[in-house]
Amino acid sequence: MTVCLLLLSVVALTAAVPAPRALTRAAWPERDPVVALWVWQCLVATVLLCCLTALVLGAAAVFHTVRDHVFAPAPPAVTAAYDLSTAPVWAAALTVLLACGAAWTTAMLARELVEVRRSRGQARAHLRERAPELPAGLPAARGPMLVLEDEYPDAWWMPGHPAQLVVTTGALHRLTDLQLDAVLTHERGHARAHHDWLLHLSTALAAGFPRVPLFAHFCDQTHRLVELSADDTASRRCGHLTTALALIELNQHRGVLSCDSSRRLLGERVDRLLEPPPRLLRRQRALTTTVAALVPLLPLLITFAPGLTALS
Repeated sequence: MTVCLLLLSVVALTAAVPAPRALTRAAWPERDPVVALWVWQCLVATVLLCCLTALVLGAAAVFHTVRDHVFAPAPPAVTAAYDLSTAPVWAAALTVLLACGAAWTTAMLARELVEVRRSRGQARAHLRERAPELPAGLPAARGPMLVLEDEYPDAWWMPGHPAQLVVTTGALHRLTDLQLDAVLTHERGHARAHHDWLLHLSTALAAGFPRVPLFAHFCDQTHRLVELSADDTASRRCGHLTTALALIELNQHRGVLSCDSSRRLLGERVDRLLEPPPRLLRRQRALTTTVAALVPLLPLLITFAPGLTALS
């Protein structure tokens, strides 16, 4: 059970307050939100993989049937290296706790998927009732777009099959052609990167484990970083100033420049677009991405180390 304790130590170090808080307070994620999202995903994957491998080893130590299946292809020396035959008394309680955590995680993910499917169905049914014909004169090159007759300026991407870009007539009247192109590029950036699935994952983990700092910060930062990433996609095509003006025009009625906490992100996005920070250098991006990708390998290294040592 020493391997299980090592894996849980990695979980404690990764999911505790200092690690996620340090990443949250760092300045570099604002410079390259795509890399920052990758780092967050790798940290979360490390924690989940540690818990999963610890659960498998714990179950193998407590239940002979599981041990026989897990170590069936391995020679006796490998099985002996894990010392599973002398599992302490607390191993059963730890295994049950990990199993409950795995079941709860699965339930939270399933609930999120069911809720997403239900809300998308309702939204699509509502759109079918309101959708008029596409106004003449709009370029067909904008892709699948649905225009709603509504003076409220808004635009959003409706994920699904097929995916649908929705724009209100209020947005068409308020925005210039270039600003509208920036808004549509922003929404397509969300769609191409599948940000909706990342948001659902972070929301499910935060809802299931609200007291785990890593998951809580992961949810908050994901909602922030996906918007910054889509802003960058739009600004590279249409320019920073145009994207900032489009954001202001669409959200003026919501108080985009207000200091209210619920609207603070909009103001931060506008400030960032008006004074864009320098992107990370290519070498910095490559190094950060590679190091983050190697972190989830740590649970596998800890798990297989005794067996590989026994074989060598």
